[in-house]
Amino acid sequence: QVQPVESGGGSVQTGGSLRLSCAANSMYCMGWFRQAPGKERERVASVTGTGSTTYADSVKGRFTISKDVAENTLYLQMNSLKPEDTAMYYCATGRRDGWCLFPSEYHYWGQGTQVTVSS
Repeated sequence: QVQPVESGGGSVQTGGSLRLSCAANSMYCMGWFRQAPGKERERVASVTGTGSTTYADSVKGRFTISKDVAENTLYLQMNSLKPEDTAMYYCATGRRDGWCLFPSEYHYWGQGTQVTVSS
């Protein structure tokens, strides 16, 4: 499988939680991005091939990225959700390994899953 497939989006109230899943397989970096209407796509979190993680400041302490290599699945656990987290969330696999902070460093993207947080 080359193209990632996301699932797990939905609608929650402020303070709620969601866990996104992404069926994907890569020995390189993998990441979660999001894009709200009228805004640029931004990186949420990424994980290197060896399992090191990095997060956007806006989600640190609330979101956790993880991967299950045996199941070829990438996860994003989202807690303490806020209305500003509302966006389409995308999973992507990198062109190479590393921190992979920018969209240009990824070459396969999923179709996205919508997350809506209401106040």
